[in-house]
This record gives sequence, C-alpha cells and structure tokens, in this order.
Amino acid sequence: MADYKIVIPARYGSSRLPGKPLIMLAGKPMIQHVYERAQATGVQDIVIATDDERIQAAALAFGADVVMTSVDHENGTERIAEVAQIKGWAADAVIVNLQGDEPLIPQSLIEKTAASLLENPEAGMSSVCTPLRDAADAFDPNVVKVVLDRAHFAMYFSRASIPWDRDAYKISLQEMTSKMPVYRHIGMYGYRVSFLQQYTGMEPCALETTESLEQLRALWYGVKIHMSVIEQAPGHGVDTPDDVARVESLLMSLS
Repeated sequence: MADYKIVIPARYGSSRLPGKPLIMLAGKPMIQHVYERAQATGVQDIVIATDDERIQAAALAFGADVVMTSVDHENGTERIAEVAQIKGWAADAVIVNLQGDEPLIPQSLIEKTAASLLENPEAGMSSVCTPLRDAADAFDPNVVKVVLDRAHFAMYFSRASIPWDRDAYKISLQEMTSKMPVYRHIGMYGYRVSFLQQYTGMEPCALETTESLEQLRALWYGVKIHMSVIEQAPGHGVDTPDDVARVESLLMSLS
C-alpha cells in the first residue's frame, strides 16, 4: 500500500536546537535519516518542505524533492497545505506529515497513518494514540489525551485527564480509571488534500486557543479525525541536546 504522499516539514529555527534538521547523526544530517525512513515505505511522492536555503541545499545534495514555502506559516499543517497547492495534488489525495525531527519513526507507523485515511473516506485527518499505563501521565497536562468513539474517530483532545471517572477520581488520583482505556495522543498526522484546502480558511477557534491544541480546530469545524491505536509509542524524537546523543546511539545500533 503506497497510494499516498509524504511531506516532511523542516524549519531551521528552533528555540532549543537551532538548525535542528541539519544536526549530524551517525554521519548524516537528521533530515536525511527521516527522508530515508519515508523512502522505505515505497512511496513515490516524498517532499521536504522548508523556508530555509541551507536545508534546501542539504536535501538536494542527497537527492530529495524540495519545495520552498512561505516563512509566514504558523505550523506544519499550513506548510503542507502550500505544498499540496504548489504540486497541484488532487482533492482526494492522502498526505502523511512526517516530522523532520523523528529519525527513528517506524515505517509501520507511517503506513498506518495513511491507511487510516485511505480506509475511512469520511475522515479528513488521521492520527495515532496509545494506551496510557501510568497514572502520572494521565494527570500530566503536558501529555495530551484523546477520547475515541466506537469507530475510533476522535471525540475530543485535551491536556486534562479524559475521560474523567467521577466515582474513582473523587477518591484517588493515584490510579487511572479501569472502566475504559485512557489514550495518549501521538502527534503523527495524515491529511486529505480536500481538508487542507479548507484549513487555510479556518479561523482559530476558542477550544484550540484554550487547550493550545491545533487539532481541535478540525473538530470545531466538523472535520472527522480517524485514530489508529498502537500499543507502544514510537522511538525518541530530537528536541534537546541530550536527545541528540541518545538518538545517535540508537541509529548506530541499527546500522
């Protein structure tokens, strides 16, 4: 199954790690590792989307297709929407957003994100979640939770602990509810181009700004998000200097 496209948004600016996509890991820039993960899927249309000429030059050097995008985008979704427009991709085309700082992302997760949309034509977006097993995570506002309906469409995302077990949680916050799974949202997204065409005209909504969660904009406007449930979270991304050494060690062990 390779009837989809992959876009890798890559920005040079980062408050904690400037130039992050070009950090060398096991002899290659990080963005190249991500690109090679995308290539392993067999997908033909793989695009690196950037607004920085240094990233463009590095990507062209290892043979990637690069699209230069506006410097004014607020998020990766807007950048990918511009790529879809520039490329003239059909409204029913499916795109997986592969983050440029995830050099250890499993091929299976990319494929699952795409399949979630390809198999659910009523969905405009797809994403991924995993069951939480630690009560500390369930009540941590930095861990985003999602509640699903019976068909695995997202009902709501929140930094709060949802679903809230009224009877159990009034007694203790040391254990999660046993009535149903508590899911952690993993920020891996798939988009239908028709959704991206709408997205550029969608104003930010109150839910999105309150929770600081971009995906709530889609739900606010009635877009369905299909969620794939995976048993284990994917490998480390690169956000801090400490992550660099950890991820490089893991990449070396895989080579």
